[in-house]
Amino acid sequence: MPLVLLAGMNCTSDLWAGCGLDDALTPIVDADDLDSQVDELLRRLPEAFLIGGLSLGAIVAMAVAVRAPERVHGLFVTAANAKAPTSLQRDAWRSWLGRLDAGASPADLQAEILPLLLSPRARSTRPDLVRRTLRMGEETPSTVLAAQLRLQATRVNLLPHLRRSAVPTLVVAGVGDALCPPNFHDEIASAVVGARTARLDAGHLVPLEQPAALGAIVREWRAGLSPEPRAGRAGAS
Repeated sequence: MPLVLLAGMNCTSDLWAGCGLDDALTPIVDADDLDSQVDELLRRLPEAFLIGGLSLGAIVAMAVAVRAPERVHGLFVTAANAKAPTSLQRDAWRSWLGRLDAGASPADLQAEILPLLLSPRARSTRPDLVRRTLRMGEETPSTVLAAQLRLQATRVNLLPHLRRSAVPTLVVAGVGDALCPPNFHDEIASAVVGARTARLDAGHLVPLEQPAALGAIVREWRAGLSPEPRAGRAGAS
């Protein structure tokens, strides 16, 4: 069964390097709103697939599972918040859009939020992870980051829809995630009957800090999913 992995905002597919998930499809999140992004992915992806993501990528993955549960045989979520945006978040995204318009680069903005992306231990002892995090910003075009910021503002509360979708779900939290703490993941897991959960010693960018552990968890979960068609679940949203 094909696995689709969606990176977070201002990140690239390098996020998943080292996880042992090299066969995954890694489309870019680059639409201006959530519904359009889901439409585009459903046009491009195979008829049946597993989908997962980190942060904004996880939000999109959840929205895909909600829209087309009959096609999604499994959902993997990490470093995510399924609730609607707050006014503070909307203000921050508008500020970043204004700064991009004024000439700031995605790499500049990435550097400013390093303490939110990597744990203190990773920042102090893993300069390679700091470089990779900054390089993902360098490799993200300003137009893509701007689209992602606009998409963020169109998010909705996905929790009640997840309750109806019944897609087999894996939820992995970073215990040191400064943006999406473990209780956000508990909310997601509670919304899906039978959801599997795990916690890893990591900040927000869980795959960078714990690639081997995360990859092992995802591979085990993936191997245990049924390949049988999931009929009669369309229209769960």
